[in-house]
Amino acid sequence: MSSFGAGKTKEVIFSVEDGSVKMFLRGRPVPMLIPDELAPTYSLDTRSELPSCRLKLDWVYGYRGRDCRANLYLLPTGEIVYFVASVAVLYSVEEQRQRHYLGHNDDIKCLAIHPDMVTIATGQVAGTTKEGKPLPPHVRIWDSVSLSTLHVLGLGVFDRAVCCVGFSKSNGGNLLCAVDESNDHMLSVWDWAKETKVVDVKCSNEAVLVATFHPTDPTVLITCGKSHIYFWTLEGGSLSKRQGLFEKHEKPKYVLCVTFLEGGDVVTGDSGGNLYVWGKGGNRITQAVLGAHDGGVFGLCALRDGTLVSGGGRDRRVILWGSDYSKLQEVEVPEDFGPVRTVAEGHRDTLYVGTTRNSILQGSVHTGFSLLVQGHVEELWGLATHPSQAQFVTCGQDKLVHLWSSESHQPLWSRIIEDPARSAGFHPSGSVLAVGTVTGRWLLLDTETHDLVAIHTDGNEQISVVKFSPDGAYLAVGSHDNLVYVYTVDQGGRKVSRLGKCSGHSSFITHLDWAQDSSCFVTNSGDYEILYWDPATCKQITSADAVRNMEWATATCVLGFGVFGIWSEGADGTDINAVARSHDGKLLASADDFGKVHLFSYPCCQPRVLGKWPSTAKAALSLGIRVLFRPLVARLGPTWKNAPRKFCWKSAGDSPRDPPPPQGHSQPSFPSSGPWETAVCKLYPQGRRREVRIFASWAPPCILHSQWLWFPSSEPQLLWELEQSLEGNRLPPCPFCPRLAMASCPLRLVPWCRPILCGFLHSAHPSINCP
Repeated sequence: MSSFGAGKTKEVIFSVEDGSVKMFLRGRPVPMLIPDELAPTYSLDTRSELPSCRLKLDWVYGYRGRDCRANLYLLPTGEIVYFVASVAVLYSVEEQRQRHYLGHNDDIKCLAIHPDMVTIATGQVAGTTKEGKPLPPHVRIWDSVSLSTLHVLGLGVFDRAVCCVGFSKSNGGNLLCAVDESNDHMLSVWDWAKETKVVDVKCSNEAVLVATFHPTDPTVLITCGKSHIYFWTLEGGSLSKRQGLFEKHEKPKYVLCVTFLEGGDVVTGDSGGNLYVWGKGGNRITQAVLGAHDGGVFGLCALRDGTLVSGGGRDRRVILWGSDYSKLQEVEVPEDFGPVRTVAEGHRDTLYVGTTRNSILQGSVHTGFSLLVQGHVEELWGLATHPSQAQFVTCGQDKLVHLWSSESHQPLWSRIIEDPARSAGFHPSGSVLAVGTVTGRWLLLDTETHDLVAIHTDGNEQISVVKFSPDGAYLAVGSHDNLVYVYTVDQGGRKVSRLGKCSGHSSFITHLDWAQDSSCFVTNSGDYEILYWDPATCKQITSADAVRNMEWATATCVLGFGVFGIWSEGADGTDINAVARSHDGKLLASADDFGKVHLFSYPCCQPRVLGKWPSTAKAALSLGIRVLFRPLVARLGPTWKNAPRKFCWKSAGDSPRDPPPPQGHSQPSFPSSGPWETAVCKLYPQGRRREVRIFASWAPPCILHSQWLWFPSSEPQLLWELEQSLEGNRLPPCPFCPRLAMASCPLRLVPWCRPILCGFLHSAHPSINCP
């Protein structure tokens, strides 16, 4: 009989006699072996130590152009703004830096820029929490400089998703229109600053692709989509519509895009490749350019000089039109990048082009276009990091294999293969890459030349994992046919010979880790089994003592003693898709079905760490599937098919390598309301801390508030610049674009430092109204 100490916590059982822990997933027991060095002191009640560092989103790869439109703009800061998954990306091409707005809890579907070119609106789809509660679709209004949320509109109002948003332009931009994806595609107009709905009305039973205000008349809106274009008039709190009349022209299947000319005329592009001009204030066509493109016109952009740019779908052409609609110049986008989805104006003659293959290009109609942002086109499945270089590989349903540089954030090479891919793994030398596909075939590619080295077939089901042993002598190929095929490896990974197959699992292989000495490997399966294997014999290792104290080269298996604490109460065994251990062995990251990347201390061997201590670091994203450290890379998919993407994080916590903040203090004033109007703040440094004291300047002087704060050691330079600027009573420059001056907030703080000081001001004196 097993003896149980203080060893039973709900469904988790600790057996002292066997030196094992047993958890349950969907009622199925999952036994796990405790290493001898931990067994004497192990207890289920021990509190798991949380990591001291946190995750900071560093880079997002990809763009959602396949099924969204009008979602790419240039900001005055020099950044282009677009979205992918639930993240709005602000990408400075010149500085090669990204910032991210992370306010959404599900996929973003649309984006609009306010006339002030600072305020941005983004609309999202409906979602579901881990507990099964609905996440309603809504619109978020946010500041593109501070990345702070200003307003949230439409919670409980919109249905399914918000597919279109647009600010009014001629009245200070105080109105916002939005269309949802309900059966009636409801069009609503909002006073966004007051968060109140002005009016709503049924728009169309068919798909609506565009909703926008007229640039010179705030009472006129235009919507278009499948088989329609409507001209709406906003009067007296109601919306009335006039249908656009095509008269002698053939009615297109879709009106795809809209733009406005300087005089107020409206130009539309449709699925027939035509450009139609609608006179200002009217609903009739006054001029037509028939067959402007071979295939649909997906994007239109009126330039500052009065010319017009159109982007084609099937013909992939970007065409510059004169004021008389004569063709001035055209250029074809390379086939690899796909049809044009949207066009945005940049500086001088620069254009930014988003494509339906989820890429963003930069260039002009005179010089052509080059790649800025590369994305996968369909579901992204395989992810592996290079063993020694700052590179990683991705592959997926689109049959594309990309090798990326994590420094330049660009693909070093791309290769099309014959079958959709499911998995990838590097040889320890880094010179050879294995790629598994859905058909049972797997490939070996040369990572320098991306040439095909060899192709093999094992069964006829998908290859879910391919992994070389740490010494490079073996290759394990895990399949959905419940088998693991083992190969011997020679010539640096270029020559492989099948040694045998491991049979014993009763379900498909999901994850695999090799021992540090390459003497064995462990596998997880779809029915929550943990089995150990001898690669030399392809036999299962059934002796617990033989594997109990094994050192594992990686920790990607989601089931095991070192990781079982990641499973929360009520998990059904499919919630967590992947885990990865940091190279120093101290951190563990997990990716789950609910869009979260969680960070734990390793080993994570107490039950339900996430449920007990919810302060575990997390990042709100869409479905997370793979996570790997170097730095932390997560692959997102496959449920959100339209925008495969990758996310990279870096550690942003206090680290011994972080330089301490510079010494010094400042005395900025904090004008506000009431007796705080003449309050003075002083910052007293001590290491990475600052004692913040707020003094009343009236007699007799007194301290209104004092508090020690930890400033982020990851940004000592920004803190130093802030202190120096405030000390000299100067407004700091914009940290993202030195050419621009920042608008002063009531606290005389630039937006990126507001949370640091505003947080304690509110706690000390709630009447203070920080921006």
